[in-house]
Amino acid sequence: MLKVGVVGCGHLGKIHIKLLIQSKNYSLSGIYDSNSKISESAGLDFKCKAYQTFESMLEEIDVLDIVTPTPSHFEYAKIAIEKGIHVFIEKPVCSNIFESNELINISKSHDVKIQVGHVERFNPAYTAVEKNINKPMFIESHRLAKFNPRGTDVSVVLDLMIHDIDIILNSVKSNVKQISSSSVSVISDSPDIANARIEFENGCVANLTASRVSLKNMRKTRFFQSGKYISIDFLNKESEVVEIDDESSGIPVMTLELNNGKQKRIYFNKPTILENNAILDELDSFANSIKNNTKPKVDIADGHNALEIALRIIDNFK
Repeated sequence: MLKVGVVGCGHLGKIHIKLLIQSKNYSLSGIYDSNSKISESAGLDFKCKAYQTFESMLEEIDVLDIVTPTPSHFEYAKIAIEKGIHVFIEKPVCSNIFESNELINISKSHDVKIQVGHVERFNPAYTAVEKNINKPMFIESHRLAKFNPRGTDVSVVLDLMIHDIDIILNSVKSNVKQISSSSVSVISDSPDIANARIEFENGCVANLTASRVSLKNMRKTRFFQSGKYISIDFLNKESEVVEIDDESSGIPVMTLELNNGKQKRIYFNKPTILENNAILDELDSFANSIKNNTKPKVDIADGHNALEIALRIIDNFK
């Protein structure tokens, strides 16, 4: 089992601590928080060691799990990597792309692995249909949340939209050509509602909306591609695939008569969704990549690319 330490014992940090204790891939060595009262309290709650210093924890672990506010991600990760420790970092990976680019470079020179916590990659609604997504040409994404003061220190783009940015970059696999965006600050000092249009070099267009001042919660993305439409409900963990095929066998749900006399049959598929804990799955996936010396499913380059596009969207607000 990999010896792991957690830095950051806030709301999300406590979730990570609980799941790492449950995992069969890790042995929790202990936890650290810059606020000693918080780490000592969490240590009592989870019956684990609360280290007095960050450096003392690093002496006893193989893997560091960083669940702190974004501005401290880089410093904690850099110190750990230079000691040869593998690092899991919550999203967004860093505050800016200069920091994330430096982490890429030093991780290569120290031969350690980094995974970034873009947890929607492990959402069963996405994994159930991921293989169906092939060269989408139009994508529409809505991520709406009720207001919560936690997280309002950053733009809604870095708080919420970055999840969909990562999913879209992973699905399109083309360079970004152009970005246009707009935002509104309704309650916070930073944008609470944002819309972005991303145009890719291969012709694909993605339209993203994120809000943290909505009356309801919604996390839906729709992919449109030649002969196929894929809908993913990340919140309710449901997926649908509608396929138009004039060759397929089976019973179509509908047949369309075209002007040229040809027929198009429409097939509807609702995949079976297997229940999971996406955070536990991403942590276990990272453990497997370390043990098997394979590329993490969401590596530091993925985190860097998502952050770069998110910051370009924010820059367009000005």
